[in-house]
Amino acid sequence: MPRTVTAGLDGSPESLAAAQWAALEALRRAVPLRLLLAWDVDENPRTRVVDPETARGWGERTLATVERRLRRRHPGLRVETAWVAGDPVQELCAAAEEADPLVLGSRGLGGLAGFLAGSVSLAVLARTRRPVVLVRPHDLLEPGEERTGGVVVGLDVASAGDEPLAFGFAAADRYGCGLRVVHRWAVPALYGPDMVGARPLLLTEVAADTRRALDEALAPWAEKFPDVAVVRDCAQGRPAQALTELSRDARLVVVGRRVRRSGIGAHIGAVTHAALHHCLAPVAVVPHD
Repeated sequence: MPRTVTAGLDGSPESLAAAQWAALEALRRAVPLRLLLAWDVDENPRTRVVDPETARGWGERTLATVERRLRRRHPGLRVETAWVAGDPVQELCAAAEEADPLVLGSRGLGGLAGFLAGSVSLAVLARTRRPVVLVRPHDLLEPGEERTGGVVVGLDVASAGDEPLAFGFAAADRYGCGLRVVHRWAVPALYGPDMVGARPLLLTEVAADTRRALDEALAPWAEKFPDVAVVRDCAQGRPAQALTELSRDARLVVVGRRVRRSGIGAHIGAVTHAALHHCLAPVAVVPHD
């Protein structure tokens, strides 16, 4: 099956924002847009008072309304729709295998409640090995407006995978904008005599080693995308804070998610979690080994 940009719908303002962003992405990639609505017949509280046929009718009307709206706004857009009965997380993870990328809505909850609140989007992120873009309603600008920044990629050079850089470089090339690659490092703990005197030397060495590692990670991609202007943003600090600040005018923030499992299940990582909750631009989460 040919790849599509796929947007998950549930009728919420967040999912409608995701569909609008996905439509523009599909046009840029010259691929169809697929709108998917998954109805959980077992868990959705509405199914307790709504029979399956009525639920299907609601879902199909929602899809048709969004499709008409997007076709009217983007006459050249190719749109496919699908209504499926099943667990939304499972259905969206299956759809992600054929999506490039999967686009979902996000409320961007902040604080402790946001991290504890369960959501389909977070569950999909933790399970799929495909890129997922999270979009909030306020991420979208008015028609004709455009963010002035470029694509921002958060990179951990200690465990950098090719996939986030490939996604970020390709996006910047597609948008015709610059790419800022952000890495933040911390000073190792110091023990022993004359710690004050050793600290400046350690800072210099760590900074030099980190910049060298960043240059090595970027070299093959800069060669592959020679038209993309790259800014190497390597400094001491907190990565989540840097990404949040840079997201104010970024077109897209890209973060990696290392694929690993523990005894309590899959994780998306602290920096990625913080970026999803606090970044002001759409956030692409790209899994890597």
